[in-house]
Amino acid sequence: MSVVISDEILQASQLSPSEFRQEIALYLFQTGRLTLGYASELANLSIHDFRQLLSQRNIPLYSYDVEDFELDLKNLKELGRL
Repeated sequence: MSVVISDEILQASQLSPSEFRQEIALYLFQTGRLTLGYASELANLSIHDFRQLLSQRNIPLYSYDVEDFELDLKNLKELGRL
């Protein structure tokens, strides 16, 4: 599947085509819609370079939210480790 972005939209975004792809990839990774591998592929970057881009933008490589923490606590209590 190919997605065509019009020149008008690119001009309005004030991004180059490669920057536009990176922004889309960052957003989809950050929202959990794409894995690291797929996001780096979409951005036309190596996984290493995409990880550096994430770091520059202060986007965590892994998300660990309150629900994950509470589930870990529950599991540790059930295992008698807490």
